[in-house]
Amino acid sequence: MAEKPVHEAIPDEDFARRRIEARQRLDAIDPARQGRGGDPFRRDWFHAVYALAEGDAAKVPWGNLSAHPHLSDWLANTRLDGMRALDIGSGLGDNAAALAGQGAEVTGFDLVADAVDWAKQRFPHIAFQTADLFAPPPEWAEAFDFISEIYTLQALPADLLPQARQALACFLKPGGQLLVIARARDETQAIDGPPWPLTRSDLLAFEACGLAVEALEDIPPGATPNRHWRALFRRP
Repeated sequence: MAEKPVHEAIPDEDFARRRIEARQRLDAIDPARQGRGGDPFRRDWFHAVYALAEGDAAKVPWGNLSAHPHLSDWLANTRLDGMRALDIGSGLGDNAAALAGQGAEVTGFDLVADAVDWAKQRFPHIAFQTADLFAPPPEWAEAFDFISEIYTLQALPADLLPQARQALACFLKPGGQLLVIARARDETQAIDGPPWPLTRSDLLAFEACGLAVEALEDIPPGATPNRHWRALFRRP
């Protein structure tokens, strides 16, 4: 059985209200939403999310205190025993913990040191570290058997997606797999982000990074309120 988190909290009846209020405050200071330009990587905004949260997971838009439902569903029939796994943008650590629960040796990383410290408190048995997807540790090149990417790509403007896809592909060992979970949209659908839901072509573009598509699921609303992609790639 996976080790229980040491600082777990159960979302209470006020959780949703606090999240909505926090989301409104965060949108108001997000340059990408206000059309102010600035850093396309949105680094200052991600740091502000955790600084303003003050230890309340409800104030972190993706801090649901559980693994993403589409990851949990996929892992229900998948073991990762002996695999070295990398969790991208690990936030509060729940997705990384789900991978570890299926036998993986997990490294989770986040851009924000406050997020990493929070995840370490909750899951001290997992290796979390502060790192930048666009300037990763050189020893991560071709180092991982499995990568989980949930919601990082959709948080980036379109101009950064080619660089982000290449970075993800470079982490994989030959034969390694990449699982991507993201909100979905049609090719012609107008969006007002962030987040910027991905199109099918956004995912198929991983083929230009040398990855082969093993599965591409278009999941309707149900387990989550929004339509999602769940895509699995392999490096030959």
